[in-house]
Amino acid sequence: MRHAATIALVLAALGASGVGAYQLAPPAAASAHWRELAWPFPRDGWPAGRAFRCEGGACDGAELYVRAKRGFCNCDRGVADDDEVDRVTDLDLVSPRFAATAPGEVVRVGELDGRARRYDLASWDGTHHPAIGIAVSRRCDLFVAAAQGRGEASVMQRAALAFLETQEMKTWVTAALDGN
Repeated sequence: MRHAATIALVLAALGASGVGAYQLAPPAAASAHWRELAWPFPRDGWPAGRAFRCEGGACDGAELYVRAKRGFCNCDRGVADDDEVDRVTDLDLVSPRFAATAPGEVVRVGELDGRARRYDLASWDGTHHPAIGIAVSRRCDLFVAAAQGRGEASVMQRAALAFLETQEMKTWVTAALDGN
């Protein structure tokens, strides 16, 4: 009889702790997941990159396009100003009609330093939505990212930078900049 009571108490305790853990866990929709897509742009002078779509979280539906541009950076200064971000981040592949909405800011992706800038992007159908351009460098090589979506630009930028900081992406960036 005591054995049955002990088992009942243990099961009740485990059940209660499971309910508590479930209630304290953050909702699954609060975190973003980036799913890889095919590179959507035609060939140009640079190797194709990688494309991702955010599913869930505050950046839901945003798309991120990343690639290395080896030998395309000021070897001494890196990404020094907003004009360079405007020129190199591939936003023109998404739409040739984009305009900066604010001055850029200094960012870091892994061991790479550079700048990020927010834009208003005009789509082919006349709608406008936010976009982000990110350009960071290592010696004479660039790593660029362009993100576009319908949500807030600041949220999209934080989500894109957080994704670029994952170990998988830092490993890929390093390999791409090394020519692998």
